Amino acid sequence: MLLNFITGAGKVSRDTAISHAVIAGWTGRDREAMEKHIAELEALGVPRPAATPMYYRVAAARLTTRDRIEVSGTDSSGEVEFVMLRAGGQLWVGIGSDHTDRKVETMGVAISKQLCEKPIGADWWLFDDVAAHWDRLLLRAVIEEDGQRVTYQEGPVTAMRHPLELIAGYADGGGALPEGGAMFCGTLPAHGGIRHSPRFDFELHDPVLDRTLRHGYRAETLPVAG
Repeated sequence: MLLNFITGAGKVSRDTAISHAVIAGWTGRDREAMEKHIAELEALGVPRPAATPMYYRVAAARLTTRDRIEVSGTDSSGEVEFVMLRAGGQLWVGIGSDHTDRKVETMGVAISKQLCEKPIGADWWLFDDVAAHWDRLLLRAVIEEDGQRVTYQEGPVTAMRHPLELIAGYADGGGALPEGGAMFCGTLPAHGGIRHSPRFDFELHDPVLDRTLRHGYRAETLPVAG
């Protein structure tokens, strides 16, 4: 897929193969905040994780930069996350939505992660350019509800463990991201509870360098016959 790599020297666009994808779940630094998210999912019937964090492999083909995905019914929803990518021998940070079927999630988290496409933004920042002020970065997601734009998730990246810590804990990768590997790194609690929306817009804001990564997509619902 065509991605835009942004450094202090400018932006370079290149066709990039993402061949390895993993979703890190239950990544909260703040145990109380993480418990809140676990409770949100428990209310939907999702069992508590066996350990924290958990690493779920998904097919890399599920990642997409398109602005439209198709889902079965209205049981799925998005989650804003920062995403780490190893490309060209360097580490990059971008944004993604771990769009998940919540009904299937009650039966098995790993399979639910596999069922939906995972929208990601086309723009990526060099991690070295934000590493020194990483804790200042902010995540935000907005949904469409009753014809209005509603803030769905909002908060600092400090709600999640540091990305280098998450990568180091990824045993299947030997404590590293392989070339062409992408890792979703956890999410924030949803204001008003987890719910479906036909539109999901999300961003990662850097107040120090005064710039923002943005992406959004529509979730077109397919009829469920039977």
